[in-house]
Amino acid sequence: MPSYTLTYSPPAEGWPSFYSYEPEWIQGMNQYLYTFSGGNLWRHNTNEVRNNFYGAQYDSSIQSVFNDEPIVNKIFKTLAVEGNRPWAATLVSDQQDTGFINASYFEQKEGDFFAFVRNQGTNPADPDEYALRSLNGIGQSTTVVGNVVNFPTTVSIGSILSVGDNFYFSPSPFTDITFAGNVTNIEVDLPNGINRVTHDGSGAAGGNTDLWLGIKNQVAESHGILGHYGVFTLTNDDTTAVEMFVAKSEVMKSYPG
Repeated sequence: MPSYTLTYSPPAEGWPSFYSYEPEWIQGMNQYLYTFSGGNLWRHNTNEVRNNFYGAQYDSSIQSVFNDEPIVNKIFKTLAVEGNRPWAATLVSDQQDTGFINASYFEQKEGDFFAFVRNQGTNPADPDEYALRSLNGIGQSTTVVGNVVNFPTTVSIGSILSVGDNFYFSPSPFTDITFAGNVTNIEVDLPNGINRVTHDGSGAAGGNTDLWLGIKNQVAESHGILGHYGVFTLTNDDTTAVEMFVAKSEVMKSYPG
């Protein structure tokens, strides 16, 4: 477990902050804060670079929880930050643990920095990640030649499947699904008997008559994080002064279907 320096504020009558530096001794004198580290004396609040202690650079982080109506299962769709800079964020719940937002994803709207919660998992089809909410069934293939999956002309690939989506297959009796690769090309020319999907082969090889499915890219088209509560952690690596006042989320009730 990492160690921290915990500070007490007499005006607030509480412990407002944790600091990453670990002094050997700490003393306030003549309106300055002095600490010893490695036998050296350091005077604080004189370095213009924020979060720099003993020559090491640190990040600022804040952690809290969205827990309104705790017995209701919810979907946390967005995160908005009121402040002068966007912060990177992670969001976890009792049911999912891969929610994240890069600082570059935020857009400033009416004074707030706003972004959708993305998902990032090693297996988008893992039921524990509830990615199957975005799963689209295509149909059974006729033949599989290398990375090309051919479908009968009676099967409609449809417009939902896109290049870049995750491509999966399930052998009969259609219980478990296996990752085949990412979609690289979709060709539909029914008069000439062409109805096929090509993937990059980054997963396992499927077989003839397997059931094929597509899952949308969880970063580009996320469905948010599902859970009764949402624990969010905001991180900022700026070296100048940053203000952050409020963090809020757009939340909707989940209706299993």
